[in-house]
Amino acid sequence: MDNKKYVYGFDEGNKDMRSLLGGKGANLAEMTKLGINVPFGFTVSTEACIRYYAEDKQLWDELVDEIKKHIKKTEEVLGKKFGDNENPLLFSVRSGAVVSMPGMMDTVLNLGLTDVSVEGLAKSTNNPRFAYDSYRRFIQMFSDVSKGLDSEHFEEILADERQKAGVELDKDIPAENLKEVVRRYKELYKKELGEEFPQDPIEQLLAAVAAVFASWNNERAILYRRLNSIPHDLGTAVNVQSMVFGNNGETSGTGVAFSRDPSTGENVLYGEYLINAQGEDVVAGIRTPSHISELEKQMPEVYKEFYDTAQKLENHYRDMQDLEFTIDNGKLYILQTRNGKRTAQAAVNIAVELVNEGLRTKDEALLMIEPTQLDQLLHPTFDEKALEKAEKLTKGLAASPGAATGYISFSAGDATLRNAKNEPVILVRTETSPEDLQGMDSAKGILTSRGGMTSHAAVVARGMGKCCVAGAHEVLVNEKEKTVTIGDVVLGENDMISLDGSTGIVYKGEVATNDPELSGNFATLMSWADEVRRLQIRANADTPHDAQQALDLGAEGVGLCRTEHMFFAEDRINAVREMILSNTLAQREKALAKIEPIQEEDFYDIYKVMNGKAVTIRLLDPPLHEFLPHTDEDIAIVAKELGVTILEQKKAIDDLHEVNPMLGHRGLRLAITFPEIYQMQARAITKAALRMKEEGVDVKPEIMIPLAGDAKELEVVASSIRAEIDKLCEENGQELDYHIGTMIEIPRATLLADEIAEVAEFFSFGTNDLTQMTYGFSRDDAGKFLAQYLDDGIFEKDPFQVIDQKGVGKLMKNAVKLGKRTRPNIKLGICGEHGGEPSSVAFCDEIGLDYVSCSPFRVPISRLSAAQKTLRDRQLQMTRITELF
Repeated sequence: MDNKKYVYGFDEGNKDMRSLLGGKGANLAEMTKLGINVPFGFTVSTEACIRYYAEDKQLWDELVDEIKKHIKKTEEVLGKKFGDNENPLLFSVRSGAVVSMPGMMDTVLNLGLTDVSVEGLAKSTNNPRFAYDSYRRFIQMFSDVSKGLDSEHFEEILADERQKAGVELDKDIPAENLKEVVRRYKELYKKELGEEFPQDPIEQLLAAVAAVFASWNNERAILYRRLNSIPHDLGTAVNVQSMVFGNNGETSGTGVAFSRDPSTGENVLYGEYLINAQGEDVVAGIRTPSHISELEKQMPEVYKEFYDTAQKLENHYRDMQDLEFTIDNGKLYILQTRNGKRTAQAAVNIAVELVNEGLRTKDEALLMIEPTQLDQLLHPTFDEKALEKAEKLTKGLAASPGAATGYISFSAGDATLRNAKNEPVILVRTETSPEDLQGMDSAKGILTSRGGMTSHAAVVARGMGKCCVAGAHEVLVNEKEKTVTIGDVVLGENDMISLDGSTGIVYKGEVATNDPELSGNFATLMSWADEVRRLQIRANADTPHDAQQALDLGAEGVGLCRTEHMFFAEDRINAVREMILSNTLAQREKALAKIEPIQEEDFYDIYKVMNGKAVTIRLLDPPLHEFLPHTDEDIAIVAKELGVTILEQKKAIDDLHEVNPMLGHRGLRLAITFPEIYQMQARAITKAALRMKEEGVDVKPEIMIPLAGDAKELEVVASSIRAEIDKLCEENGQELDYHIGTMIEIPRATLLADEIAEVAEFFSFGTNDLTQMTYGFSRDDAGKFLAQYLDDGIFEKDPFQVIDQKGVGKLMKNAVKLGKRTRPNIKLGICGEHGGEPSSVAFCDEIGLDYVSCSPFRVPISRLSAAQKTLRDRQLQMTRITELF
């Protein structure tokens, strides 16, 4: 017999029991402990959910007995009986994951109503309309959640009765019509399922608990966890809470509010409510809610109590709170509190201001922010001059800030498909639902014609960092015809619109953007991160513009300058082609002589921007065929310069074709066969550095040779480069402190890193290619099967986005250990895009790298990630010291 406890009353837990009670259950228990007016109930733990799956999705007898004991305890606390014919106790049944997953799992309200108890509710409240409204809601939710019946069928019945009653809103449907709605709902239930709607409250409750457990693995919940890196094995708790009723007349209502503005972080109460409604009405966007400030005029005492409660909870949790509340006949109840989802702008502002208010330390503030969320702040905004010329279509609610332009997409599936083709899309819907999650993730922005600031679209968009304009009532969406009408303008899926999520304005067509400027609280937070972190942060930059952008975002140097990107520029591409297609050394040197001064200027400009900061330049890496001409016009230009016929030129191009260019004639292999290429680049680097020295800036070039897999081949190339640099310095009568290293991107190099370190003064891990070669599949082609690997749980994460610590990471650790054994002071870094992913940054810090390098826009993410790794290491160290004593 299992004596394990699976069910906890709200008076038995606290906020530190999240892993067992889920976030919602732990907070309900904490609020109960604080004396806040919380409708009493109990929580079925996450451990019960995990066992539910182990029991082949069945509730076992001991759990059922525990639930029944807690029903009895709740009855005693509230003086009501579950399913009673006179004054029935009803429950809401809600999910409560360890990590908040708003809207992803299932909920059932008004549970416990039957044909008999609904009459008791009508009598005890003297409000038959309210009782039958609650019953019809329960039947619809239970049928959807527990039995999988499509809600649309129920909505059609409700709309029909609304029309018969001659009213526009559900809240105005009379009691007699609602009774008919209930009758027709039960008739539909029996027709679809071949059984009567359950009249046993215990049967209803157990079915609802099982349904919430089952919803842990519904499609949208799995997708949400994958998008937010939430483990799949945590399970969800189920909160069974006594019902209070916001649909109990004009002195009742329900709402959602935040203790601060979740879009900006401003310290003001922010939220919405509806009179005579239940919670689902607010988030569904069916009725337009009132701003929370209106409640002060409508019910001043309730408003004051709510304001004071919000402040109390914010001070207690030391974070901005998201509260759900219900007013039942003028009495306020708090149904839930949690740390509120917020935009990146709000997250930064709140974190810094909580420090200023004395509620948090700087270290705690740094740990409050998810690094990837900063990505929201690092994207362009609309150009002011472009906005002056833009055609304004309408204005809705500024639900989630940012600027987005894209083609109109009318469904989640279409948005996903078009995004896969690299088309920017704006998802346009009447209102969104959890089923739209994939499309919302694929879209640049979301526009809805219905819903408020706490609607599904608004809340999810803010959490994703997507621009969103909600409740734009002038927008008439015809999903069937794939048109959207705004006033006199009719647009289709081939038309573009632009959304300003900070103002709520919708523009026709594409609007130009500007790069972000980061200052104020963001700069303050970043300065705190820089005070803490050990790891240096560099950027991948191939142009002066990229280098300046990197500096502006806090980079401490350039960790990767890819010279091949310079080769593609229009002023040198034909000279590069001449060099590649040359038949003789003389022809090749003639072409290289054209390229060298241009390369020198490239390096000089980057050195000038970086003003003495480290710059790592990778010599030519890709296979030569990438530079070859494809059009007849380009082929003719190169043929003329080389003095050959077009036919001869085409044959030469065919001869350069490689079967597997990723593993072919590229990187330092080019320098073995054509040493003059790297020699030219070495001269250009040296001349640029010497010019800077003459201007009083001490430049120490870091020259990176790509694709080394053997110490001997690296020594051949490095010696050739050193000879060229030393010769130039001697001719100029100057000295130059330079370093030659290599890019570790071949598995063999990680196994022979001790030998390679005899030659290389630094290693920079090229994790993109290292991942490709370790796994044995191309990043460009992996898209054909990687999604299936992730869906099937074969891979937990995409190894091209997150370092595969088990495989690729083991090779990196080995290279670090061997490299340091030969050269203890060897400089170690990473320059793949993994350098901007938080868990990968932490791993690089863990194995002892000196720096990470990433794209300029990801530099702040890496700065914060590195700081958080240092802080967590300190916490772990303090925990170990505490355990020792």
